[in-house]
Amino acid sequence: MDGVSTSQTSAVPFLKGHGTENDFVIVPDPDNVIDLPASVVGRLCDRRAGIGGDGLLHVVRSAAHPEARAMADEAAWFMDYRNADGSIAEMCGNGVRVFARYLQRAGHVESGDLAVATRGGVKTVHIAKAAPDSGADAGDITVSMGRAALPGQTVTVTVQEHSWPTQNVNMGNPHAVAFVEHLDDAGNLYTEPSFSPAAVYPDGVNIEFVVDRGERHVAMRVHERGSGETRSCGTGACAVAVAAARRDGIDPAATGEPVTYTVDLPGGRLVITEGPDGEVEMTGPAVIVAEGYIEPALLAQTETPLG
Repeated sequence: MDGVSTSQTSAVPFLKGHGTENDFVIVPDPDNVIDLPASVVGRLCDRRAGIGGDGLLHVVRSAAHPEARAMADEAAWFMDYRNADGSIAEMCGNGVRVFARYLQRAGHVESGDLAVATRGGVKTVHIAKAAPDSGADAGDITVSMGRAALPGQTVTVTVQEHSWPTQNVNMGNPHAVAFVEHLDDAGNLYTEPSFSPAAVYPDGVNIEFVVDRGERHVAMRVHERGSGETRSCGTGACAVAVAAARRDGIDPAATGEPVTYTVDLPGGRLVITEGPDGEVEMTGPAVIVAEGYIEPALLAQTETPLG
């Protein structure tokens, strides 16, 4: 159990936000008292019977969560992230930006730098002020996503009659990046594409399909494990940029110069920079679109359909 409460008898506040249309249910719970088992998370993320989202951001003070207490001195807030099916994920790049935007909206932080604890470690975030002439209420958010790991083992991904080799990239969560000729070749991506050997990713994998759009400019689609195809995936965009750089023969650690790729996703655009020290930074928008209250029945631990 995540919180100390076993039932909810009153309505619980929530917000809805998105980062390049990767959307999330946001549940503020500073003291970690709301119990969110997988069945409840799945119900909240259901687009017909619930609020709807690609995932859920459970906002908890680090000191109040057993998985984050060790990080509390570095980061006051913990992003307890869940996939749409209720499964737990290590990290979500778009989710971190939306998480930071919520903290700003709630008055917990202001523009500038902050640290966010995640299961993938502490992430450094910078909330930019809106440009004076932009007409925007808030600026883009940059997240230091950590260093990419490039495990040696790779898989072959297959969709119908098409198969591609992939680049194995780990951004705190696993990714298999396939460079293809046409994004449509990836199929509908609502079901997970098959990959072999399966033992390379025993806990599942996020699979990206990538095409070139220009110099250091790519476009992608993604199947996120536990969520299906989403409009955007921040860690996926980072994995794609790193994989594209290596494919293009670029390694900032060797050149001593940062490299930046523009990554177009169905929901918008992200800019990814990898520095000589290996640190990967992701910059993009984050928007809060709604807030309200969750009825207690939706939080009940029951498998009985609500409709």
